[in-house]
Amino acid sequence: VEDAMPDAPSVEERALASAGRSDTAIYRMVARALAERGVEGRRVIDVGCGHGAAWAHLKGRFSQYVGVDVTRYGEFPEDGTFVRFNLDSGSVPLEGDTGDVVMAVETIEHLENPRAFVRELVRLAKPGGWVMVTTPNQLSLLSLLTLMTKGQFSQFQDGSYPAHITALLEIDLVRIATECGLTNIGTDYSRQGRIVFTGRHYPQVVSRLFPRACSDNLLVVGQRQSHLKPQPSRSL
Repeated sequence: VEDAMPDAPSVEERALASAGRSDTAIYRMVARALAERGVEGRRVIDVGCGHGAAWAHLKGRFSQYVGVDVTRYGEFPEDGTFVRFNLDSGSVPLEGDTGDVVMAVETIEHLENPRAFVRELVRLAKPGGWVMVTTPNQLSLLSLLTLMTKGQFSQFQDGSYPAHITALLEIDLVRIATECGLTNIGTDYSRQGRIVFTGRHYPQVVSRLFPRACSDNLLVVGQRQSHLKPQPSRSL
């Protein structure tokens, strides 16, 4: 009798492995992208919110924060609304067309179906609202050299599994955003990156001059068309 295949890690296990928190440079990247576009409004929906740390960087521009995740961490903001949901299981239990900004900070790499996930983000956004996704930057010098020497992207090595399971390039995210009908699509970088073979980060002047090569994380943002009718959500 053949040995049974080991059970795949649950989404709860993958979420806990990620610790529910991202680097401050990533939240600053999100806030910067919104500020550059003059985006303000009422509701932010943070899908894969973790501890909800993004809210501290955004509350000056918005009045309501809704966080969605499979587990509620103890530091979730007291003035936020939490929705418990397994992001691999289907449609988020929130009404569509309600988010001025719908974002997923360092979440898509944890999920099984990135295209279905972005379609769900678009469904939640208001017509004219913004959708933002951040993920590890596979095109950084660190990640490319790790791929060349170890055959794995830097943040998708065995030590990051099972938290990180879906590696996406910048062009993948741009294509997905386009497929989902988003317009005014743009990219940005965290402008913070670890120097190869060291534990130090590039000086700010270097990461600003060469953001793609010297940033550990990237952001893709797009605007939902005001006349776009979202497709029915499919299983994630």
